[in-house]
Amino acid sequence: MFFGNAVATVGNQTATMKTPFRLRPYRDSNRPALRFVVNYQENGKRARKFFETKRDAETFTQARNVEFQNQGREGTEFPSWLRIMAGECNERLHPHGKTIKDATDHFVAFLEASAKSCKVSDLVVELLNAKLADGASKDHLADLKARLNRFAQTFGEQNAATVTTAQIDDWLRALNLSPQSRNNYRTVINNLCNFAVSRGYATANPAARTSKAKVVRGAPEILTCTQTVALLNACESDTLPFVAISLFAGLRAAEMERLDWAEVDLAGGHIEVKSAKSKTGSRRLIPISENLAAWIRPLACRAGAVAPLALRDRLDAAKERAGFTKWPANAMRHSYASYRLADCHDAARVSLEMGNSPQMIFQHYRELVRPADAKRYWQINPSAEGAKKIVRMAS
Repeated sequence: MFFGNAVATVGNQTATMKTPFRLRPYRDSNRPALRFVVNYQENGKRARKFFETKRDAETFTQARNVEFQNQGREGTEFPSWLRIMAGECNERLHPHGKTIKDATDHFVAFLEASAKSCKVSDLVVELLNAKLADGASKDHLADLKARLNRFAQTFGEQNAATVTTAQIDDWLRALNLSPQSRNNYRTVINNLCNFAVSRGYATANPAARTSKAKVVRGAPEILTCTQTVALLNACESDTLPFVAISLFAGLRAAEMERLDWAEVDLAGGHIEVKSAKSKTGSRRLIPISENLAAWIRPLACRAGAVAPLALRDRLDAAKERAGFTKWPANAMRHSYASYRLADCHDAARVSLEMGNSPQMIFQHYRELVRPADAKRYWQINPSAEGAKKIVRMAS
């Protein structure tokens, strides 16, 4: 007395198809009211359903076996709640061209990354150690540490895999910095998030999708020839070489602070910026102009730092003596680039000397200086009108 087979007709023949829902009598002294049981499988596991009357048991069995014939074993063993969920999820994913498998793969990867991830504060330490091992300069490490520690003040205890684009965007905007400074922070956080992805601590870089602040760039501010003479005259002998080389060779401030007199070749007529001291990591040679040679030759040493001790204080004092109430950012390097391009009319040549791209030189420094002013700038030397005499430094 059970329903275990269904009959199907194929042409003139009949075939018996084994069905998964089987009704059998049931006896249990502890549950005397239950008299019938239906055995079947669900989610790959054996299951049973009990009934008090044969009619209810037969109705259930017949209905499920009909469903089995219509949908096959896969349909009957697939729970209805799961079929409904799968349909809803598939409908939501379809407009994006994704499947349930795509969604599952993505979420499982996120869960696995979160499980092996670390706190943002630990990620910062790990990145700084990696940069140190890779040979990053002391100044670069100090800049990274300052910016990343500020980020860690807010997100330090958060799992690195869970930081979102919206969180980073809101944090960057709340810094209340200039557009360029905000973008500088964005670059550093982007590097941190890329590092997290490379270590398997996150599946994606949320910083890559953050908004960039719009930077409206004006023309670089440069010193006039009159201001240049005033600055040189205001320098003490120990500060003068640093200022003269900055004005007439255009080294970056950080490169100037690392420059040694052994790298200033007056006889050969060039200054060497070693790769280890260059921002770009590339060695370059910068020609020593005649007026630069005149300013530094009496003060040159065989070796030792070109930059004096207490450099910042000495420079500030010189600027004050020269009459500056406001000092333009990177004024000496910008002045070199502008007057040099106006003098030689060769952006590629200037870019090699400065360690920048020709496009950047052409875009920012073209036509800032009139030819007459460029000619005057490169004639500023100790014997020029208004220039002071040089007192030799002790070697």
